[in-house]
Amino acid sequence: MAKLLQKMVNGDEGRRAAEPALTDRHGVTSWGDLDRRVNRLIHVLRSHGVQPGERVAVLSGNRREAFEVIQAVAHSGILLVPINWHFAPDEVRYVVENSESKVLFVDPTYGGAADGIDLPRYDFVDHDRGGGSTYEDALAAASDAEPDDQQMGGVMFYTSGTTGRPKGVKNTAFAGGVPPEVYELMAAGMVNIGFPSDGRTLLCGPHYHSAQWAFSFFPMIGGSSIVLQEKFVPEETLRLIDEHAITNVHLVPTQFVRLLRADDAAKAAFSGASLQLVLHGAAPCSPQVKRQMIEWWGPKVTEYYGATEGGVVSMITAEEWLRKPGSVGKPMATYLVRIQPEDDDGAAVGDTGAEPFVPGTIHIRNLMGTDFEYLGEPEKTKDAHRLEGMFTLGDIGYLDDDGYLFLSDRKIDMIISGGVNIYPAEIEGVLAGHPAIVDVAVFGIPDEEFGEQVKAAVQLAPGSTWDADTEASVVAHAREHLAGYKVPRSFDVVETMPRSEAGKLVKRQLRNPYWEAAGRSI
Repeated sequence: MAKLLQKMVNGDEGRRAAEPALTDRHGVTSWGDLDRRVNRLIHVLRSHGVQPGERVAVLSGNRREAFEVIQAVAHSGILLVPINWHFAPDEVRYVVENSESKVLFVDPTYGGAADGIDLPRYDFVDHDRGGGSTYEDALAAASDAEPDDQQMGGVMFYTSGTTGRPKGVKNTAFAGGVPPEVYELMAAGMVNIGFPSDGRTLLCGPHYHSAQWAFSFFPMIGGSSIVLQEKFVPEETLRLIDEHAITNVHLVPTQFVRLLRADDAAKAAFSGASLQLVLHGAAPCSPQVKRQMIEWWGPKVTEYYGATEGGVVSMITAEEWLRKPGSVGKPMATYLVRIQPEDDDGAAVGDTGAEPFVPGTIHIRNLMGTDFEYLGEPEKTKDAHRLEGMFTLGDIGYLDDDGYLFLSDRKIDMIISGGVNIYPAEIEGVLAGHPAIVDVAVFGIPDEEFGEQVKAAVQLAPGSTWDADTEASVVAHAREHLAGYKVPRSFDVVETMPRSEAGKLVKRQLRNPYWEAAGRSI
């Protein structure tokens, strides 16, 4: 049997084998059935000759089959590439080809975006339209015998790139060649940050996001069952927490806002007594929103700071945050954080390790020795490792005199909207291809619900005019090449784009007025 599932299948004299491991709106998969299906899937992958260290991709919503694939690669030394289900066909194809994936697993809901890709493809059951499933056919034809030579696999997430296309983040934690039981050691660390053993996890954000994956997969290795919410609907989230006695959930600030605005009857009916840990991160949270959530849900609300590249760097409980409002906590014991002051051109000023309250670029080292690289992007990897042995995510912050980390700004190019990282360069490249546009700048402006929204400033080509038809044409052009959440929500037309003598775009002249009016910078 799949080694990481043995404990759940054999524990308590085998009684857990019949208990739910995965639950979605279409049904339940027990631990015993999950083990057998994962065994079959490992044999399917091996039948295609997929070797340890190679990649397979999945384009799927939050459904049980996606976690079968996650568990299969975790036992096979293979890296899984989860694809953002909002991606346009061009973006899906790029990720599949750039990752050199060998097999593609597809949720029929999003299947059209993967059509025409020349790979072995397995489609999950189409619950809405019926019909056959090549995925189920393949499992039925495969053996459920325990695979030999199991080894630890992992995940390679794609993060938006500062210079165009998304980049694959290859983490050395998934280097391969070690037994899958290593994951159990990682999962044990989750208990130390508040995850209950043998709990019940609600996944109400996309599994293709690194935090959602980590805060569901690792608890699962520790014995937690998972309830998968297909799409976040706040009233349904509240109901699912009580209905399934959920013990832990990960949320982003946008979801906090929507929960606070949920139907009054749903909020009144909500108990939440089973909840032990409510993690939030991925984007800055408004202090007012956070206070309201703590008042409603209590001290179980815990914030973290981290990223796909670096994992969870720091964490802060509700009690600590109320004493240190705005902090993202003290660095975890396995991380070293240094602050490097820089001038406006990004050049280091003074020694690394600024005095308390002096802001600078945050540099991080994982003391466990793990690091990352961007697949096929040595220059981008080098740029993220500007200090020897340390990496930066581009955030600006400071440490106070008690060692608590505060974020004060970030590299101007990145937009965080609804907890999703968006880099303007990719959008600018697409918009510049429209015949009405001669120059373009994309940046984030304040948004009450999402934190930021995407704004584009455009300089029109000679002879072009900006009207409703032109805007509709530009938006249609963007939607053809980009996921919907990357398409600008509004446009400013400028006569001349502000550029330095060296030709560098001075984006802050376009961006700052919006943030000054909002009274914040991040």
